[in-house]
Amino acid sequence: MKARHIPNIISVCRILLVYPVVASILQKRFDWALTLFVVAGVSDALDGFLAKHFHWQSRLGSYIDPLADKLLLVSSYIVLSSMGLLPFWLSATVVLRDVVIFTGAVLYYFLLRPFEGQPLLISKVNTLLQLFLVFIVLLHNGFVPLPAGLITGLIAVVFVTTLASGALYVYIWGSSYYRETRVAGMRND
Repeated sequence: MKARHIPNIISVCRILLVYPVVASILQKRFDWALTLFVVAGVSDALDGFLAKHFHWQSRLGSYIDPLADKLLLVSSYIVLSSMGLLPFWLSATVVLRDVVIFTGAVLYYFLLRPFEGQPLLISKVNTLLQLFLVFIVLLHNGFVPLPAGLITGLIAVVFVTTLASGALYVYIWGSSYYRETRVAGMRND
């Protein structure tokens, strides 16, 4: 093993944390779920720091790091909504946004080429808010009751940013696809 593989190993470990987090939530062991969720969050920050600071980025890492994040988030949202701790419509929105983005990326790849884009700021904010909402719900159920207005307000903000980031990806990728196919069509005329 080489040092440059450490960020990818950390990402794989984060994927392996998904099951214990979900199992802890289902067993209503919110204290354990929160602890493991925080460990996963710290590991995400650590692998990102190591990859950037030491220039250990890799193509594999560019796939497994966001996969680890999405598996943890989507699984947490699904299980929390199945237990009535988050609204089903919010979890459906979170999952649908990710499905739309993934489907758009696959279609763009097969119809045109790989999309060379960086995550949007709104998407990063949305992911941070989604993570924070899971953290708050686990904290509320495992350690200290929090004001209902805080959770309700955070649910609303997560819903809005989820819709906005999904719509912005569709707009950007759609516009890019339209421009590129239009230019290619003009060259063929």
